[in-house]
Amino acid sequence: METGNERIADQLRAALDGPWQEVRDQARKHLDDERLYGDPFLDYKDARTRVLAQMRLVSEFGWAERGFRRENHGAADPGGAVTALEMLAYTDLSLWVKCGVQWGLFGGAVENLGTERHSEYVQRLLTLDLLGCFAMTETGHGSDVANLETTATYDPGTQEFVVHSPTPSARKDYIGGAAEHARMAAVFAQLITGGESQGVHCFLVPIRDDDGNDLHGVTTSDCGLKGGLPGVDNGRIMFDQVRIPRENLLNRYADVEPDGTYSSEISNPSRRFFTTLGTLVRGRVSVGGAAAAGARVALSIAIRYAEQRRQFADPDTGVETVLMDYRSHQRRLLPLVAKSYALAFAQNDLVLRMHLVQTGQVVDPAAQRALEKRAAGFKVAQTRHATDAIQECREACGGAGYLTENRLVTLKADTDVFTTFEGDNLVLTQLVAKELLTSYADEVRDLDAMGWVKFAATAARDVVRERSGVRQMIQRLRDRSDDGVDDADLSRRSVQLQLFADREDYLVRTAGHRLRARAGETGPFEAFNNAQDHILAAGNAHIERLVLEAFIDGIADIEDPDARALADTVCDLFVYSTIEQNQAWFIMHRFMSVERAKIVRRGVNELVERLRPYALTLVEGMGVPASMLHAEMLHGEVAPEIADSPDAVAAVQH
Repeated sequence: METGNERIADQLRAALDGPWQEVRDQARKHLDDERLYGDPFLDYKDARTRVLAQMRLVSEFGWAERGFRRENHGAADPGGAVTALEMLAYTDLSLWVKCGVQWGLFGGAVENLGTERHSEYVQRLLTLDLLGCFAMTETGHGSDVANLETTATYDPGTQEFVVHSPTPSARKDYIGGAAEHARMAAVFAQLITGGESQGVHCFLVPIRDDDGNDLHGVTTSDCGLKGGLPGVDNGRIMFDQVRIPRENLLNRYADVEPDGTYSSEISNPSRRFFTTLGTLVRGRVSVGGAAAAGARVALSIAIRYAEQRRQFADPDTGVETVLMDYRSHQRRLLPLVAKSYALAFAQNDLVLRMHLVQTGQVVDPAAQRALEKRAAGFKVAQTRHATDAIQECREACGGAGYLTENRLVTLKADTDVFTTFEGDNLVLTQLVAKELLTSYADEVRDLDAMGWVKFAATAARDVVRERSGVRQMIQRLRDRSDDGVDDADLSRRSVQLQLFADREDYLVRTAGHRLRARAGETGPFEAFNNAQDHILAAGNAHIERLVLEAFIDGIADIEDPDARALADTVCDLFVYSTIEQNQAWFIMHRFMSVERAKIVRRGVNELVERLRPYALTLVEGMGVPASMLHAEMLHGEVAPEIADSPDAVAAVQH
């Protein structure tokens, strides 16, 4: 018989599972297989062999096909593909990366940048008959993709492209699959025809024969041991006048005729470049989702352990206290749980937006640009959260958390790189802020960095919202210092959202003013560089506001009143803990009094106390089955049953 808290946990899990709940449920069944978990005691060569075998198992589930169009032997369900593959993060992140490279990056390049002449490759890569890699990053250029050095020069005499690495810094670096398994690479290079460069395009370049030997002109090497992800064969590639057929150009947005004539329906080179990269947004969406999934695994382990591990006796009873009953433990873990809930709702919203754009149900170009900005912002929030949450979970589990058999150190190592791949977090935050400052103006979208700074310095005040009523809101927040969380105006959702939005607006507006003031005194780059800290703060504030909005929308879809009441309390904790982390800014800029800041701190204490009886309920709601945690320290004792007292339910509803 299902208890009340089990019902609440089921309702929360259904809400967090999102639009593709059925896919997640099926994935939990598929992944309940010992063959799909990592073995941290293998050396990296054996780990790579194991992960390749695991990927062959995953290829039988039909998940990869969801990400491809029907004419390419797929199921035209990109949202389902991203969701299903995200679930691999519960088992082994090396496996997730390996699958993501094969079907998401390499396969996604063929699917989204190729045409019907490349469809023959899709079936082969789906079945793993063709193993590929995604060769974009170079030793000298990572985030600056537009200035990659690798060239692909067209030879009309043979109707071939000649792919070449002209300098040591043009070496393709950190490429997943390049060290051992990949037979073909999707190579990003400067297309040159008729002596003129047309910018970065993508080409299919064979790099190994069937026996795994480098092809003529190709030199691969191994990145070797890394901080984590031992099952991923990251490598390097150099090209020495490698010839490929003209047809190996992925020509959805541009083509070269046999005589060398270049053509594209997108005449503006900058817009063509960003359109090309925009079609690959699925990778960034997937990275954020997997990082957040890794954080959910860590929190599920740490809180279950805190419910069974006892430390120090209560002097009144003589009974040792479970870790989760200590306020410090509640404060260190429950706000992270709240943020995990917020980011799960944000990811569901993002995946749905991506699905609608990539299936053609939404065709507005503005929606594509908004998707790219949101994907960048959420990837930053999710990967940063994973880094912070997993480290806190490791420390919260003491020495046990440091043992490899309890998985936390492996999660920490495997997710560490997520903050810098598929876009460095600082660069992505800057991208978000840039979009805010320019307000997607047509004349700005195609400018380079210098042109953008010049625009922002002269027109920011015209494109940034200037809200009214901010001071009145501040006055409302100056309540009596003895108010609790339920008595204060800050308990109102509208006030919470307004406070997040006003912080964002203030930072964006003042960043624009700062750029404008400096532009008159110095060059555009120096003006931008001097304001970079301010610009990044504006981007982060925008991300926090979007996450809160997604959380609010997600709660609204929960029909069960008890589950919705608990989710509301979790949302309050997300808001209060976020404000507490930024309270110095709020006080410094007079958005909050010192007395109000004290109320916020007290509010966090009240909220974690209120949520304490529901710690396991919230863990169950995050949707990581206990059987998938694979932490030996959880097997020593049976964790307590989820609390089910009427008083606890009433407390949350209050």
